[in-house]
Amino acid sequence: MTKVITYGTYDLLHYGHIRLLERAKALGDYLIVGVTADDFDKTRGKINVQQSLMERVLAVKKTGLADEIIIEEYEGQKIDDILRYNVDIFTVGSDWKGKFDYLNEYCKVVYLDRTQGVSSTELRSQKRLVKMGLVGDTGIFEKYRQEAAFANGVEVVAAYTEDVSLKQKDNDIVFTNDYDKLLEIVDAVFIVSHPSKHYEQIKKALLSGKHVLCESPIALKKSECQELFEIAEKNDLILMDAIKTAYATAYHRLLLLAKSGKIGNIVSVDATCTSTKEMETQTSTYERRNSICAWGPTALLPVFQLLGTDYEKKEASSYFMPENDNFDLFTKINFNYKNAVASVKVGKGVKAEGNLIIAGTKGYIYVPAPWWKTDYFEIRYENQEENKRYFYQLDGEGIRYQIVAFIRSIESKQSNSYISQELSEKICSVIEEWNEKKDLHTITV
Repeated sequence: MTKVITYGTYDLLHYGHIRLLERAKALGDYLIVGVTADDFDKTRGKINVQQSLMERVLAVKKTGLADEIIIEEYEGQKIDDILRYNVDIFTVGSDWKGKFDYLNEYCKVVYLDRTQGVSSTELRSQKRLVKMGLVGDTGIFEKYRQEAAFANGVEVVAAYTEDVSLKQKDNDIVFTNDYDKLLEIVDAVFIVSHPSKHYEQIKKALLSGKHVLCESPIALKKSECQELFEIAEKNDLILMDAIKTAYATAYHRLLLLAKSGKIGNIVSVDATCTSTKEMETQTSTYERRNSICAWGPTALLPVFQLLGTDYEKKEASSYFMPENDNFDLFTKINFNYKNAVASVKVGKGVKAEGNLIIAGTKGYIYVPAPWWKTDYFEIRYENQEENKRYFYQLDGEGIRYQIVAFIRSIESKQSNSYISQELSEKICSVIEEWNEKKDLHTITV
């Protein structure tokens, strides 16, 4: 029996895919099809895959051409699979010609001509482009625009800022200090302005029929956050909380491993996020965010995603600037749960080791600083020989991944966010109570 193996993403399965599988099948008696996993696609730069791994596997299965379907999860797996399954022929499209010649050492390599005029990339690009506007400070516009360029189905066409001295530098983008004008020419907005402006800007956008991706916190009060989600739902719009860490592959994987019991029962989560560069220059709206708003949502993310939002007790301590009791240089919040504890430390004027430690009854997960840009973490045990390290690709700090999730949500009309509405509301609640000085011990410089 001649065994044949081929690999692909098979996103939006089309005639070209089917024709390639038919020709691969004809090369032998038994066809093994490797479908690339979401995480592996990201490491290869494919962040625009529209369908989940399960949807793509089912689509290949429905063709009836695959005798066996496997998942491709890591670099170098092709050699392992060829040896494991005693493969005789490896085949792939001719656009990869020469790329896999090294496999000739293990089996015969055949490059098949692709069907002309059709591809998943073309199908994705044919969809209506979502015209997106950026809202916030000019200092971060270029960064976010560059990240949006990696996502199919979206184009940044305008930017809004209150800076009246703004000079337009790019003829491809409309720059304006008129928010109403921006909303007239876009389908969606990405808000990265000062948190005090989020509620009004989001509400106005939603009432204008625009989808919203907003940097966390969505609002400074829980009731306002709830109201905004209600407006979005009523008008069949997407409102998504933007915490880029949530979309990092490594961070998502460590959550799954922690919840799977790899370190036993979770008894403690400690997250620290600090920076001092913002104190060197206070020239922009974006930079003048206090510690609790700038770093709080990120630090609270693993606590609430691992331990839930139903804590029994919360205590906070903040270190303030003498002339401003709303600008905390450093804040520490302790949480008591029924069977666990947690602490978050955030600072924009105090520097500390920015790591994440998740402690369990069998071991612990350690993420080195800066943990919020997670691309590597370790699971450590009493017996060091059992320790394991995990590495994952992280491009664009996760910004491009959350933009992709946002566009998918708009297209599917259902949220693809890694951040639940409940979590968004709880983040707003914690910040609201901090602003009210509830359960807060204050220290002045």
